Amino acid sequence: MKLFKKILIANRGEIAVRIMKSAQTLGIKTVAIYAQADIDSIHVDFADEAYCVGEVELSETYLNSDKIMDLAEKTGRDAIHPGYGFLSENSKFVEACDARNIVFIGPNAASMELMGNKIQARKFIESIGVPQVDAVIGDAESLFEKSKKIPFPILIKAAAGGGGKGMRIVRHEEEMKDALEATSREAKSYFGNGNIFIEKYLENPRHIEFQVLGDNFGNVVHLFERECSIQRRHQKIIEEAPSPTVDPELRKRMGEAAVRIGKETNYNSAGTIEFLVDSNKNFYFLEMYTRIQVEHPITELTTDVDLVIEQILVAAGNKLRLKQEDLKQTGHAIECRIYAEEPSNNFLPSPGKMSLYVEPQDVETRIDTGINKDTEIKSFYDPMISKLIVHAENREKAIKKMENALSEYKIHGISTNISYLKKIMTFDEYKTNKISTHFCDDHTESIIKNIENERASIPFILPIISFFIYSFKNTCNRKVTNSNVWDYIGYWRNGTSIIFEQIDRINETSKKFKILVNIQNEKGLFKFLIEDEKYNVSFKSFDYETNMLEFYLNTENLISSHVSEKSTGRGFVEIQNSIFEIVRHDILDDSLSLKDIEESSLAGSGDSVKSPMPGVVIKIVAEVGQEVKKGDVLIVVEAMKMENSLIAPRDGVIKTIIVKTGDQVDGSTSLILLEEE
Repeated sequence: MKLFKKILIANRGEIAVRIMKSAQTLGIKTVAIYAQADIDSIHVDFADEAYCVGEVELSETYLNSDKIMDLAEKTGRDAIHPGYGFLSENSKFVEACDARNIVFIGPNAASMELMGNKIQARKFIESIGVPQVDAVIGDAESLFEKSKKIPFPILIKAAAGGGGKGMRIVRHEEEMKDALEATSREAKSYFGNGNIFIEKYLENPRHIEFQVLGDNFGNVVHLFERECSIQRRHQKIIEEAPSPTVDPELRKRMGEAAVRIGKETNYNSAGTIEFLVDSNKNFYFLEMYTRIQVEHPITELTTDVDLVIEQILVAAGNKLRLKQEDLKQTGHAIECRIYAEEPSNNFLPSPGKMSLYVEPQDVETRIDTGINKDTEIKSFYDPMISKLIVHAENREKAIKKMENALSEYKIHGISTNISYLKKIMTFDEYKTNKISTHFCDDHTESIIKNIENERASIPFILPIISFFIYSFKNTCNRKVTNSNVWDYIGYWRNGTSIIFEQIDRINETSKKFKILVNIQNEKGLFKFLIEDEKYNVSFKSFDYETNMLEFYLNTENLISSHVSEKSTGRGFVEIQNSIFEIVRHDILDDSLSLKDIEESSLAGSGDSVKSPMPGVVIKIVAEVGQEVKKGDVLIVVEAMKMENSLIAPRDGVIKTIIVKTGDQVDGSTSLILLEEE
């Protein structure tokens, strides 16, 4: 068996770590690259060698092919693995590797170029007789007229796009021009190619994909299908294998079509053929991803095949070890993508500093991630934090296993989609397989309402008491120079009142509570007076590994919570998977004044439009002196590979535009001011 001696991984985060683990299994040394912003990332430490390739900008770091190639030659590696994203589907990069006699662990440039451009791919698929939906092709200007050949709704797509980026559904003619412009702009930004096309949009289809593997000797196999219908903004968030919809006959037909595409393109690596399936089980080619996919772990768990190892072995010149007749699916696997985003606010990205990171403890639960502790999620990169994967003997048990794993996953300090994903696991429509690519569009409002109702059912005293006990116990455990704990816990003394505040940043509200605490002893007996109600509290335990706090309320009710502190006097309390932000007003925040905290909770209201997150201004729609209505789009900020349209908070007149296109802005930065009312 032929093996490489050393591989450079031209990527970051969880996929870089994933590749390194497979290389390590084969006894292959690894070289990591990193932007300065990623210096503390796991993939940097996990590799045998690591080299900085720049500060932050993608064009200077993970997309800088010349710098990466020079470094590959300098380090004496045999091959480069691109992972997914970045340079993984860049045929010019493959050609550069070939020119320098460096093996690219991925498909040949010809197959990549053919299938990577959706317009070319459509023509090829038509030539080999695989079904696909109707489409029209052209530049942004000509497409407006050509689009009239296809009845609404239609889907505008980036020709060189992938991963759900550069897509828009259009249902009415008056939306077309703006949608064409925005899609072309995103395509140029994300993929370096502004070409777009239009295709007929299928209502309520299934998104089914087939994993394929090929070698350099003409052999191609498929490793069955994955169901990827649960998506938001055309990007997958939950995948499972096998599909609960695909029957043996459909599986056979789709698998044969996937292998045919692989053989006709001379495909020689891991790749994915994606299809849409309608209610009558007709399937249509959607696109091909010429790389390892984000969701590959569920295929690995159901087939017992390490796809990255097979990918590496094929690239090293070995024949494919797998025979189609020997491959089979066992059990059921589900993957949830954990994103830094706020589902109740249209899945707006949520970069920032974590105050707590605790992974599920079940050893059978697989977590593919690039972090292992609370850290800062930066706005420069994709908002995915990790992939949570479970495997069980059937779908029902896999769903329950995933629900439990999500309950154990604790991330504080930023918004995540964990509660949203967990709620889907309990949703009847999901459990009974009544799903389509519109599942999130159809049910998000209901899911969010359920989450909010569960949060509202938790008595307000519990997060306040939890945060107080956490602060007290942490202070008691500090090494101090004198025994007077009150000198270190805050600007109050036993028996005096304290103001606690719960901040709800989604609804832009907050509520203050005055509490009186009498501490009976430092072992943990407390008497609280909160809004004229008395509560007896007995401390039980605190786990410093998971930040789990337990106490008895009124001697009989055992309360469990997870508590973290983001900065002095400001933290988060999680009870029954609901997270509360708490501020103690007797202590000054060491990073923000209380005035700052209060003002930041109302970002985007009143007389200013503020950025809800760090990002880059890519378009300014408004002009000084312009009259605007509440809800009008005024400015577009890009963060975490997503365009975010910021709207007017009220009717008014534009007084000042503080920023210009291309400016980097921080979260809660005022961008536009309105005339005072």
